[in-house]
Amino acid sequence: MTEHHHGYIHDKDAYLKRLRRIEGQARGLQRMVEEEKYCIDILTQVSAMNSALRAVALGLLEEHLSHCVVDAARQGGPEAEEKVREASAAIARLVRS
Repeated sequence: MTEHHHGYIHDKDAYLKRLRRIEGQARGLQRMVEEEKYCIDILTQVSAMNSALRAVALGLLEEHLSHCVVDAARQGGPEAEEKVREASAAIARLVRS
């Protein structure tokens, strides 16, 4: 049995680094509220954090499409259809957010 790796695995360290940076941004936002910083400054940081999360999501989606979906499509059958449905649902969630 072959071991399956997710498409993002080759960039795992970069994704973890970005997520740790986002985690730091969240702590910074908490500090800003605790210190009663100006609302617009907090909203600016929220927007930056949303953009960072969206970049991670789009990167993971691209990896999923180019690796998981393409591999399943090559094999065909129900798994291919399921991977396309999963990708479509993920795209819909990203568009709504």
